Amino acid sequence: MLFNSIAFLIFLPIVFIIYWFVCNNNYKYQNIALLVASFYFYGCWDWRFLLLLIFSIGLDYFSGIQIENSKTKKMATFWLILSISINLGFLGFFKYYNFFIENFVILLHSVGLEVNIFVLKVILPVGISFYTFHGLSYVIDIYKKRIPAERNYVDYAVFVSYFPLLVAGPIERATHLLPQIQRKRYFDYEKAKDGIVQIIWGFFKKMVIADNCSPIVNEIFTNYHTESASNLVLGAVLFAFQIYGDFSGYSDIALGTSRLFGIELLKNFSFPYFSRDIAEFWRRWHISLSSWFRDYLYIPLGGSKGGLLMKIRNTFIIFLVSGFWHGAKWTFIIWGGLNALFFLPLLIAEKNRHNLDVVAIGKIFPSFREALKILITFTLTCFAWIFFRSESVSSAIVYIKGIFNESLFSFPTTFKGDVLVLIVFMLMMEWWNRTEDYGLKIQDKAQPWLQNIIYILISFLILNFANFGSNEFIYFQF
Repeated sequence: MLFNSIAFLIFLPIVFIIYWFVCNNNYKYQNIALLVASFYFYGCWDWRFLLLLIFSIGLDYFSGIQIENSKTKKMATFWLILSISINLGFLGFFKYYNFFIENFVILLHSVGLEVNIFVLKVILPVGISFYTFHGLSYVIDIYKKRIPAERNYVDYAVFVSYFPLLVAGPIERATHLLPQIQRKRYFDYEKAKDGIVQIIWGFFKKMVIADNCSPIVNEIFTNYHTESASNLVLGAVLFAFQIYGDFSGYSDIALGTSRLFGIELLKNFSFPYFSRDIAEFWRRWHISLSSWFRDYLYIPLGGSKGGLLMKIRNTFIIFLVSGFWHGAKWTFIIWGGLNALFFLPLLIAEKNRHNLDVVAIGKIFPSFREALKILITFTLTCFAWIFFRSESVSSAIVYIKGIFNESLFSFPTTFKGDVLVLIVFMLMMEWWNRTEDYGLKIQDKAQPWLQNIIYILISFLILNFANFGSNEFIYFQF
């Protein structure tokens, strides 16, 4: 089931009514309702993979208890390794099997060995990267004695399969989400209203911004051989806004939806395109994934405690693994490597922890220096996005080469003024509210009459530009 579908607009109110009115504020009944709703939500995509989700939940639930009950460190380690191996085994099979097989064949061919190895038509279960990481962090935290093992199967199952975050995050932690699941929840009108506003903003970014950038981006990246340089630049820039509108829009809908049920999810985006350097960008983009890799990979590798060479090594590992997490393609790995290269000068100069505050706070406009830094960071990000979006490394290289010719100074033929106006409007709203949780959080910043005008305008734009259910979210493929 897609958030941007008529089915979801019917599903959500039904679950809301059952949750608050039928369950009568009994959190145990509410959790059962959420679990049933979440399984139904996921099963609407493909009920066969619902069995895989249930198996993954059962595996980590049982492993967590065994880790906690182990009388020796060796036995606890056994159960941890078993859980991690099976989880990563399923993820590797569904997501990376063909990638490794195809590249293994290429390697053998390069040394003169001809082999015929069949690839499989493997369907990637939607959300597997996200719910796998939920389970991994849970068993690791139990092993590290950060949390106790959860004995209530329903509560743990809701933590992993909670439908607002199930298929595209944010990647939650048991330390944050489980306590909310395990306590009594009361309906809060103001929080629910705030949730609805954030949902509306998410719909705007997905269905108005991302979905209207999509056809232009698809046309340019499909015909990159014949496009002018100015069109290629436009394609890269519009893809940057497409993927931002698509993924941060999903996160806004997820966080807003969860707030309707009295549960707060981790913030996943914090206006990343206002970043003044790449380090700041990665503190603001896909925050739950970046922090997951920091806590469960970067720090165990030594983090920033060692010498410069160790820091550089760990940085490249983090970015390369992050790229590979996104998909079984060399383009994603190179995208991760490019971001590591962009990050490297800041690391060497020990400036990667600068710009921790909100840009131009208390000011209407940024300074010239701040604006220039934002522009440079955005340009580097767009350059890396070319590899992320391209079908192959060779097509990305041809795409980039095509930018550097005299047609760069021509007017792009695929330019659409209405799309530009919509993007500018989104950026204006997010700049205005860059100290808030999301771009439409204007409840304390505008008079009620102005709030209503803005809400009506955005609702009109959604109804005018949206095509419900026709465009999946980009991160469903990850």
